[in-house]
This record gives sequence, structure tokens and C-alpha cells, in this order.
Amino acid sequence: MLRPAQHGERAGARRGAAAPRRVMTRPPPISGRTRVVGIIGDPVAHSRSPAMHNAAFAALGLDWVYVPLPVEALRVGDAVAAVRALGMAGVNVTVPHKQAVLPHLDALTARARAAGAVNTIVNRDGRLLGDNTDVAGFLAALRHDQARVRGRHVVVVGAGGSARAVLVALRAARAARITVANRTPARARALARRFRSGATVVTVGLDGLREPAHLADVALVVNATSIGLQGAPFPPLAYGGTPRDCRFVDLVYGRDTDFLRRARRAQRHALDGSEMLLQQGARAFTLWTGRRAPLRVMRAVLRRKS
Repeated sequence: MLRPAQHGERAGARRGAAAPRRVMTRPPPISGRTRVVGIIGDPVAHSRSPAMHNAAFAALGLDWVYVPLPVEALRVGDAVAAVRALGMAGVNVTVPHKQAVLPHLDALTARARAAGAVNTIVNRDGRLLGDNTDVAGFLAALRHDQARVRGRHVVVVGAGGSARAVLVALRAARAARITVANRTPARARALARRFRSGATVVTVGLDGLREPAHLADVALVVNATSIGLQGAPFPPLAYGGTPRDCRFVDLVYGRDTDFLRRARRAQRHALDGSEMLLQQGARAFTLWTGRRAPLRVMRAVLRRKS
């Protein structure tokens, strides 16, 4: 496992580790030395990352603050330049900018290069490093849910930055076969070509998800699109055509999406993206601060209703 992932896991899993008795969600006082991080995307108003990270800073007594920063597509370059110009410690990157930030960075980690997408930027003395903590975060979320994909067939819906991180993770987890379903077949095919080594990667249009034959041996279906973010209905999918032990994971978190509701109606295991948000956030926290993330504090904040 990658080193940042190890930091985050030890914080939550170490036997006998002391945990704060009370979750502190009030941000630390702003001072002239306060380090600033945040999240750029469009939209970001729904994000639980500010509450999660600010509670973590407070729990460790760090003079840091995490803020939401809405950025339109045409201003991505300006936003990344501002991280350097303002001396910010870094930012998270969410939809739809995970690929758009790439040309504006000074360097990428191996994870970010493999995914072709960035969800965490670290400012190292003016040099901006792009990383992708979604990869290890998704793997940790699968382990937390005891999901097994080694040697199995997985369906990934979407072909954007989140889907790319999921494919890197699934390849590391040794999934035998991956089907990429996307509204635009050309994007799905391009993604399949990029990730075909290490696993059999095939593509279908969204209409293909209606066919039970495409899902008869599937162990996991991952919605890596933002379809459920605004409550939109999910395209037709043969939920009942999957094996009874198939898991359905929506990377959208904090919402009971149509995708998850339909999976539950078909009596399938359904999970939102909260655990992945926590695990990737813990790794970003460590990259920025050099400290182990207080997973118990962060998880408690995410379990509260926004």
C-alpha cells in the first residue's frame, strides 16, 4: 500500500490508539499564521470536506482552515495559479476539474499519472504537486465494506476523473474483467485503451446496462458519475440481473440516490461514497500537514446530517 494510505489507516486502526473524547467541529481561530487549504470544483456548496477537515484540524490543535472554492471551468488555470500565488498549502479537486488541472501543475505522483486525474494538489514551496488520493481511498472503502473484487467482474459507470481513479484501484485489486459504461462510447473506449493492461477492459453504452446478460457475473457496480448529485434519475439498469451478492457503490455521498434506492429494491447491497470521501480525505490531510489524520473524528462528522 502507498505510504500516505498507511498513515491514514494506522490512525484509525491502530489498537489502543487514543481518540478524542469529544468531536470538535469549531474551526481553530484564524491568525496571521493560519495555513489555508480548500476544495475547488463546480459545484462545491454540497461538500462535506470543509466540515470534516476543519474538525480534524481542531482535534489536533492545528492552525489550519479548509474552505470551499467554487471555480468555473474557464477559470481552472487561474484557480491553480492562485494556490501558488496566495501561498495556500494545497487544495482538493472535485468534479469537473480533476483532469483539467493537469496542465497547470509542476509535477504528478505515479498515482496521478496512472489515473490521468488529480484530486489533491500539494504546494511545496511554490511547486505544485498533483496527487490522486481517490485511488487508495477507494481501495480502503472496499476493504472497509469487505468487498472482494480479485478475479471478479466489475462494472464502472462513467469515464471522467473519478472513474479513472476507480479503474487504477480495480487494477491494483486485480479485478479480472472491467466493463466501462458511458453515455459517450468514444470516451469509454479511450479509457479502456488506457487501462487495458492488467485486466480485460470492455465497453458498453449506457443502454447496455439494461441487458441482464452484461451483468450476470458482476461482483460490483460503481457509479462514478455525478448523476445523483442533483437528484436526477439513473439510467435504466438491470439490477435484478446481477448475482445476489453483487454490491452497488455510488461515489456521490450524503444522498440517497436513485441508483442506490433501486439497488436496495432489488435486494442488493448498496453503499454511498462517504467511506471513500473519508479515506481519500485522510490521505490528503497527511500530505498537507505531515500528521496522521484523526479518522474517528472525521468519520463522526460525516455521519452527522448536513
